[in-house]
Amino acid sequence: MISILFVCHGNICRSPMAEYIMRDMVEKAGLSREIRVASAATSTEEIGHGVYPPAKRMLSAHGIDCTGKTARQITPQDFTQYDYVVCMEHYNLRHLRTVVGVALAEKACCLLDFTAHPRDIADPWYTGDFEATWRDCVEGCEALLHYLQQTSA
Repeated sequence: MISILFVCHGNICRSPMAEYIMRDMVEKAGLSREIRVASAATSTEEIGHGVYPPAKRMLSAHGIDCTGKTARQITPQDFTQYDYVVCMEHYNLRHLRTVVGVALAEKACCLLDFTAHPRDIADPWYTGDFEATWRDCVEGCEALLHYLQQTSA
């Protein structure tokens, strides 16, 4: 089984959006038994909080339910439990070094690095643009799923 952990700062906007978008794609592709998906935060600020309401509404508008998801912080053990640790932006990669150490953080990458146009996914907490975050997460998840299907074929 392939396991993916999406990571952002608080685990209430971008990483849960990516988690549930990818879960939806994996299910629709009939790969639920082959790919496991979760998400976590680099910070402790939002631990225990649910998905931020505008992010939850965006997922819901696309028929995706994230009920029950609560924020948690990434741990060093996650690097042994997940094959892919996928951050939403380079700031998250840098912050991982302080949370789990430099050696473990080297395993991580950014979601849009799997696309033809690598870039950061802007934090909608600050931009307010949850539609742009949705589009970026979909683009990245599609590219990551394609990559996984190609490398495991």
